[in-house]
Order: sequence, then structure tokens, then C-alpha cells
Amino acid sequence: MPYTEANYENAIISLFRDDLGCTYIYGPDIERDYHSPLYEDVLWSALQRINSGLPVEAIQEAVYKLKNFETGTLLQKNMTFMDYLQNGVEVKIFVQGEERNERVYLVDYANPANNDFTVVNQWTVVENSEKRADLVLFVNGLPLVVVELKSPSREETNASAAYRQLRNYMYEIPSLFIYNAVCVMSDLTTSKAGTITSGEDRFMEWKTTDGSYENTAYAQFDTFFEGLFEKRRFLDIIKNFVCFNVDGENTFKILAGYHQYFAVKKAVDSTLNAAVADGKGGVFWHT
Repeated sequence: MPYTEANYENAIISLFRDDLGCTYIYGPDIERDYHSPLYEDVLWSALQRINSGLPVEAIQEAVYKLKNFETGTLLQKNMTFMDYLQNGVEVKIFVQGEERNERVYLVDYANPANNDFTVVNQWTVVENSEKRADLVLFVNGLPLVVVELKSPSREETNASAAYRQLRNYMYEIPSLFIYNAVCVMSDLTTSKAGTITSGEDRFMEWKTTDGSYENTAYAQFDTFFEGLFEKRRFLDIIKNFVCFNVDGENTFKILAGYHQYFAVKKAVDSTLNAAVADGKGGVFWHT
């Protein structure tokens, strides 16, 4: 039986749920404000759990900042959000009448199991128009990944059509992409990841689940999703392997490729081993 867009979507949902250990919810079953792209019920409970030592007022201020960005472009707002995501949200609290600066952390990077991973299909957002993203991966109620799927059995649609749809979403429902870390386009034969500034040619495949390059020749869609979205690895990627090249109007957002990710991990391991051995970490050439 050929894959239709619907059963391809179901296959990806099953992969996230059964192989990657994410919770699955059908979007229309969630009672919420369609004008907000956040999954707020999960966001509140996750932030209170991760920041259990802070008063509720700190969580309230962090959520307020997450929902109210200063005026600016989508890219500028996304840069602010990525700083929150990687480094925490700075808030002010009062302790015995004295004002103190604290940080509310959005993700527990040290303990992946302490975070909430939920994949939702048909997530509706109403802004310039009403749109439904095929799949959204939420981490602690934050829509960090938008996945656009196209039917692998229809000749007139492919991953390029998925890329065009993502660009259309950024115009019609830009608030969803304020919180975006990774965009994905996939049509079964081709699955690629990029950022909100990536041209189609800058979206990249993820061809291995463990850094073994013998896995890369005929990478399947499950290799892409398992390689990129295994929980501990994905948290490492959003913390340490997403950055911005800041150059005025030419500023763009960069997501490391799989070869860069695994090369850096090996280099760090080699350096740490050398630090307690002979001091020789070795050399690797890379672009």
C-alpha cells in the first residue's frame, strides 16, 4: 500500500511515541486559545517542576516574558527566545524585602526525563489567517519543532512543497516560529532540517543515529527522526549546536549538521581524555 500523507503522518507519530518516548495528543482534543501557539497547561507545570526552588511569582514573570516580546522582526524575537531557551529567563524576585535577580530555566538539560516531550498533530494557530501545522514537537509546552509532511505517493508534492508551506506559515502565523528551534520538511524519501532563516538548499539531512558513518549511505526517514530527536541528543543540540551569525540585515540562524555534531562530540571526548592522560588530543579538519 502506498504511503498517503495521512498514514505517513501516523508513521511519524508512532515513531515519536513508541521509539522516542514522547506523549502524543491529537491537536483538536486540546482545549486552548488558538491565538496562542504555546501549550500553556504543560508550560506552567513544567516550569514549576524544573524551578521548584523559585516562588510562583518568578514563574509568572517568566511566562509573561515568553508571551510578550518587544517589537521587532520574527528573527529578532527568535533570537531573544533562543537566549531564554539556552540560558534561562532572567526575573526579579523579593526575598525578605530585598530584590534579587534569578533565572527561570525552560529546560532541564542535565535530566532529560525531567522534561515533557509532547508531539501534537493538526496544531491550529490563528493569526494573519488560520493554519494547522502537520506536527509540532513541544518541549515543556514550547513548540520547538514544526514538521511539515508531504505525501510521498503524489508526484506533484515533495519536500520542496513542504519547504514552501513552512515559509507560508512563517508569514501567516509568525508567532508559532518565535519559539522555533528546528524546522523539518519530509516526504518519506527526503527528510531535512533547518532554521527559520534557512533557504531550501541549507536544509540538511541527518544520516546517522549514533555517528557511525556506515549508516549514512541510504538513510531512511526513521534514521533522520531518531538521529535528531532522541531526547538527550536533541536537548544537547538546542543548547549547544544552534547559534546566530549576527551581521545586521545579513544575520542568520545556524543549526549544526550531523557530521559537525558528531565531530565536535568526538573532539571534546578526545580532549577530555587527553587532559587526564598524555595531553595529546589529536587534530581533526572540518569546515
